[in-house]
Amino acid sequence: MTSPSAPAAGSATPSGGPQDRAIADTDAHATPDPGEPDGTDSPPPPSRAGRNLPAAIGVGLGLGAIVVASLFVRKEAFVVLAVIACAAGLWELERALRTRDIRLPYLPLVVGTVGMLVSAYQAGIEALLVAFLLTAGGVFIWRVLDGGGVDALRDATAGIFAAAYIPFLAGFLMIMLSADDGPWRVLMFIALVVANDTGGYIAGVLFGKHPMAPSVSPKKSWEGAAGSVVLAALVGVGFTVFALDAPWWAGLALGVVAVVGATMGDLSESMLKRDLGVKDMGNLLPGHGGILDRVDSILICSPVVFALLLVVAPA
Repeated sequence: MTSPSAPAAGSATPSGGPQDRAIADTDAHATPDPGEPDGTDSPPPPSRAGRNLPAAIGVGLGLGAIVVASLFVRKEAFVVLAVIACAAGLWELERALRTRDIRLPYLPLVVGTVGMLVSAYQAGIEALLVAFLLTAGGVFIWRVLDGGGVDALRDATAGIFAAAYIPFLAGFLMIMLSADDGPWRVLMFIALVVANDTGGYIAGVLFGKHPMAPSVSPKKSWEGAAGSVVLAALVGVGFTVFALDAPWWAGLALGVVAVVGATMGDLSESMLKRDLGVKDMGNLLPGHGGILDRVDSILICSPVVFALLLVVAPA
């Protein structure tokens, strides 16, 4: 994921020239930073991959406890938690897009987020799609009524993208949650994403030498990806055998697919941040960056894991 530092709380700063946009993201599959070429003395980073590990671990454990409690005390609490996370992610994206003079219609997006997540939980994928279409229409009309012209079309398009990127993709988590064993499905999914990050981070720091996508995310390595696959496969096998009563090979497939989806999510947000010229979407989560920096891999990965679960472990 990305570096924990950000200039101001919940804010994103613009960058000057192209060289300013070459910001090294700290994420899963991280490779160690090379030394300073000019020999100048500089304070050591918090870790070899640039993270403030104590803060990252503390925040991660706290978030994990909240997620587990919301899943197994009352499933609706997780829906509320997802709405809050999506609204925070949309707020961070709105502030980042301001650096390019793009204004997201935030209020209709938040209303649409509630509609999409609740509809997905209550009625499934068809209701999620209908809620997304209504949100897209509402965003377009809201922005046009707020002022026409080329800017309105551009802002409405960005708003529809935001609706698809954050709440629509999160809706697949709500569909997984609605199953009788939904809490275990969602917990397994989150554990797979965490395994991708953890396995990639450890293997990348220890062995990472070959960058996966140096122009997009310089610290993501193929060695880290291998570590992600190993740990995610182990987690997947454990959950499918002991929690979902599915064959072991289903867990192996879920682990591999989750790593592919989570990696695509990481790279997609890295590309978005580089296009916008920002380092982090925010710093609401010490050691992790912003909310959107934390859930980027979850968003892209959720429909992929959802689709595979329909085949290997139908509810």
